[in-house]
Amino acid sequence: MYPAELVKPMREDLTNVGFEELHTSEAVNAALAKEGTTLVVVNSVCGCAAANARPGARMSLQNAKTPDHLVTVFAGVDREATETAREHMIPFPPSSPSMALFKNGELVHMLERHHIEGRPAELIAENLVNAYNEFC
Repeated sequence: MYPAELVKPMREDLTNVGFEELHTSEAVNAALAKEGTTLVVVNSVCGCAAANARPGARMSLQNAKTPDHLVTVFAGVDREATETAREHMIPFPPSSPSMALFKNGELVHMLERHHIEGRPAELIAENLVNAYNEFC
């Protein structure tokens, strides 16, 4: 586990733009049971989360079409919630950071760490925007 004061600004990178933090398995299941589209960001303390994933997720929200619901779990902090979110992302292996778009509870688009690491935030945002335009 990481200290709360360390991850607070990393959490706020997403919550300040409308993401809801999920801390329990029940909260994840409830969020993914909602009708419509839901973007799940598996947040992380790693450098690619700070430089690429979180900025890319934020930039993607400037699109005309966006997910109905924005949620996040924090790997290494919200263990139960992260494990449950990852169960919904099967067949993709666990990775963080990662992002998944669900439509009516069904996984329709996935960005794994290897899609994020080393790629600019703008490219990640573009990938998400294309998914929003298709599914939202």
